[in-house]
Amino acid sequence: MKKALLIAAGFVSLILGVAGIILPVLPTTPFVLLSASCFSMSNEKLEKWLLKSRVFGPFIDNYRTKRGISILHKTASIAFLWTGLITSMLLTAAVWAYILLPMVGVGVTVHLLMIKTAVNKSL
Repeated sequence: MKKALLIAAGFVSLILGVAGIILPVLPTTPFVLLSASCFSMSNEKLEKWLLKSRVFGPFIDNYRTKRGISILHKTASIAFLWTGLITSMLLTAAVWAYILLPMVGVGVTVHLLMIKTAVNKSL
């Protein structure tokens, strides 16, 4: 029963992580890391499948080994985040969006900047 719940939680968090790629309010990384953790505790095949993912595998590995993320990924993430948040604020035109979304943006930006920047050894 525990393994089934962990697998279900892993898939739900992975779906939320994928949605976070498109929706700037949902944080992709924490959901994908949660998914990897759930799979590691419940199903080795699913964990390996996620780690071999072209999109998520390198991020999970870099997080687990504390190598960090590249400056390119940090810059692109912050630019995409703020583009999406500003677009959402303008399209929503609601007071709550003008208050909440910048707070989310600042929090996520600070979090991204605090993550270790990976050193590219090929240079």
